[in-house]
Amino acid sequence: MKLKNNLNQILKKGIELKSSGTTGPQKKIYQSPKKLKYANEIARECQKISSKSKIYTICKMEHAGGLLAQTLPAYEIGAEIHIEKFNAFDFCKKINEFTHTHITPDHGRAISLTKSFKNLNLNGLWITCGSEPVDWELIIKFVEKGCTFMVNWGMTEIGPCAINTVFKNIETVLNYKSKAIKGTLMGDNVYCDTKIENETLHVRGNISVYANEWFDTKDIVKKNIYNHYYIQGRLKN
Repeated sequence: MKLKNNLNQILKKGIELKSSGTTGPQKKIYQSPKKLKYANEIARECQKISSKSKIYTICKMEHAGGLLAQTLPAYEIGAEIHIEKFNAFDFCKKINEFTHTHITPDHGRAISLTKSFKNLNLNGLWITCGSEPVDWELIIKFVEKGCTFMVNWGMTEIGPCAINTVFKNIETVLNYKSKAIKGTLMGDNVYCDTKIENETLHVRGNISVYANEWFDTKDIVKKNIYNHYYIQGRLKN
């Protein structure tokens, strides 16, 4: 009941979330109800989240990945949500009870090192992976297990699902990898306005806390000839 009340309040009044701190000191960023509404709609659309989905949340709820990537979008439409502290062994035991989860690359590497991972069947599961750059080795490990794997880029300021690519089979992964340029893949499905100026990615749109203003992400980004976005580093304040 406490969680339900908290999520209801967030939808009505918004919330302040801490930034990751990767571009400078951590700061609190207010997410308005209007911004959350748009971001929730995009998160459901690109991750195929419905009222029948079952969400396994293992990222911290005080950060955008835990709250905004799947949990709040799913709650808004009445989907089932299970939230617990991450444990790689528990993840392998429980994950087949759910339809969706969001992990970080560190989570993914820890899961892949468990004894259970070798025999894990992830058919029917949607895994979104972000918060930090996602390497090809990790993508391949999970796609080989049968899941739908979404490489995802977002920020506290711009929303959790701003740029992404969805992989459903290993052939598609290898095809994208063969076209790769320097850096790590962000994606090619884009849910905000973007421009690359002075080598860094600038974004704006309804899923941004700054709405129609351009926001400099400080991420050094380039696109290949297929319009796949790659992050090549990050400027520090």
